[in-house]
Amino acid sequence: MTRGNQRDTDRAKAQKKANATKGKNTMSGSEFQKTKEDAATIMREKQKKGESSHRPRAERE
Repeated sequence: MTRGNQRDTDRAKAQKKANATKGKNTMSGSEFQKTKEDAATIMREKQKKGESSHRPRAERE
């Protein structure tokens, strides 16, 4: 076997690549909180819009 250690080197290379893509959160606490609040506001608006356009089945017929 001329390339007997290929599996080991490929495994190490894949592990290194996986660790590089698995980044930590780079936002500060206040930035993270603001992002969560913004997302929650958007979701509340979507839910409110969905509830206002939803009518019970008896009213539709």
